[in-house]
Amino acid sequence: MIEPGNPQPAETARSGGKGRRRAGKGRKPQGGSRAGRNLPAAIAVGLSLGLIVLASLLIEPIALLAVLVVASGVGAWEMARALATTGARPPLIPLIAGSTVMIGLAWFEGVDALTLGLVATVGAAVLWRLADGVAAVRRDFTPSLLIAVYGPFLLSFAAVLVQMDDGPLRVICTLVAVVLSDTGGYAAGVFLGKHPMAPKISPKKSWEGFAGSVTAAAIGSGALLFFLLDVPVYGGLLFGAVISVVAVLGDLAESMLKRDLGVKDMSNLLPGHGGLMDRLDSILFAVPTAYLLFAIIAPS
Repeated sequence: MIEPGNPQPAETARSGGKGRRRAGKGRKPQGGSRAGRNLPAAIAVGLSLGLIVLASLLIEPIALLAVLVVASGVGAWEMARALATTGARPPLIPLIAGSTVMIGLAWFEGVDALTLGLVATVGAAVLWRLADGVAAVRRDFTPSLLIAVYGPFLLSFAAVLVQMDDGPLRVICTLVAVVLSDTGGYAAGVFLGKHPMAPKISPKKSWEGFAGSVTAAAIGSGALLFFLLDVPVYGGLLFGAVISVVAVLGDLAESMLKRDLGVKDMSNLLPGHGGLMDRLDSILFAVPTAYLLFAIIAPS
């Protein structure tokens, strides 16, 4: 999520110590933006990713399956790389293979099959590590479970969502709600932000920014869902507000994870952004929430 402010914790700046690093490598942030990012590169990459998803939804929805498979596999790789800083060695081959299986099961068979895919993925990771002994299983079970759930499992709900009536429009509405939340929070934080929301997790977030996130997402979703899906305005307002809340929670969850791991970004894969998981943090929690909300306000 885009946020204004100093990218380093105050105590780091005062102590003169090293700042947080990208997973696997120490690297100074590039660019001259207030967030320590290369702003032109960030905008170009963000627009490119958005256009790829939008084109796959509007031109040929089956293309979204390929996008989700690639995204889940890259996410699993980034998470494994970041968790390796703790000494864990989650097995990449069964986790990436399992992420592909989960996406496919969600696309063709739905939520029940997706859950079975998650169980199979974690089981395969355990068996893979069992070859190195019980100690390896104990060490890597929790990291493997985190990787399987946090990336592929949550992201797979986009595949479930797109199979509903007007599925591509539902995915678009969800993504727009997240973007509105992100943009509204950034604008409100810049101009009004005074009261820190979670200073120990994400010092740049403010309660005023959070209010801006919820307001922008609720108003925008109220209009968008009414015109695209014929959902009553109050339903769209509720949808946008809840999506904004879980998007912010998703962003805070990844910030907390990265702070615990001592990394600034999950990788340096995307210029101006960090890693793919750094861009998916808000979306991961939003997609399964959108699936549940649509089942209530606009059942297919």
